[in-house]
Amino acid sequence: MPGIRGPSEYSQEPPRDPCLKVNAKEPFNAEPPRSALVSSYVTPVHLFYKRNHGPIPIVDHIENYSVAVTGLIDNPKMLFIKDIRSLPKYNVTATLQCAGNRRTAMSKVRNVRGVGWDVSAIGNAVWGGAKLADVLELLGIPKLTGFTTLGGSHVEFVSVDRCKEENGGPYKASIPLSQATNPDADVLLAYEMNGEVLTCHHHQRILNRDHGFPLRVVVPGVIGARSVKWLDSINLLAEECQEITKKEKVKEEKIKWNCIQAWIKEITKKEKVKEEKIKWNCIQAWIKVDSAANVQPENVESVWNLRGVLNTSWHRVLLRLGHSNL
Repeated sequence: MPGIRGPSEYSQEPPRDPCLKVNAKEPFNAEPPRSALVSSYVTPVHLFYKRNHGPIPIVDHIENYSVAVTGLIDNPKMLFIKDIRSLPKYNVTATLQCAGNRRTAMSKVRNVRGVGWDVSAIGNAVWGGAKLADVLELLGIPKLTGFTTLGGSHVEFVSVDRCKEENGGPYKASIPLSQATNPDADVLLAYEMNGEVLTCHHHQRILNRDHGFPLRVVVPGVIGARSVKWLDSINLLAEECQEITKKEKVKEEKIKWNCIQAWIKEITKKEKVKEEKIKWNCIQAWIKVDSAANVQPENVESVWNLRGVLNTSWHRVLLRLGHSNL
């Protein structure tokens, strides 16, 4: 598309932070050390996990970059980045998580398919951009609408990047139109992350093109593939192109969407691990409920699946007293 292109090989990949744990080189998939997730409430951009499906797109002319809105809509249109930036800007704090986070725990039960993520394919950021509800209203689709006059009921996002999962085709995902047109759903066409554009300059190098520069979708509250990066087009469809697997909303006034939170609890009981190789007194800690009192499955065996996604079982951490456990 004009202004941005998706290469077919990996010769022009951006540099990345050397502390990241690389789970796959081509396409590049990496996660930060566990300590990065608790060092601050907002995950630093350079330490945010990198989930890619192909080579990173390259922006040649930002002024020529545009998004096509087509499909079952009365007024298809090309929107340039200046058109989207002219709409009211909103900042939404939301956690994004790869559906394969904690896949390695599932693989210990039986082999699974996919990138071998540990526990850090998750990050919390402040996303800035235009609400999708405002963008669609600009094109004649009113807010809180479930169907267009031509029968469109789902909004498909198509990326610039080319991915091997789609045999070299574009990456794509969809959400219901009722969610897209609901301002309270906070679906964004984001062009900022933590107060910066979706790429940043560091010591005269350009870092973090992994996060979707110049425009990406952010769908708060949905685990997995909805937050499409390097947006190429938006299509109005009669049916969804991918099933939404889980959506949860945090029932707190101050935190609207699921966000990383620090849980602190005084530990009163010591347990000694009965293993010959561990000589220290240890305790095992885990979180099994969220702030809305939803209880997670106790064992990973009960949620095992071949793709290794949505591991919502208790995350147990062995704490060796008097030592760093991160």
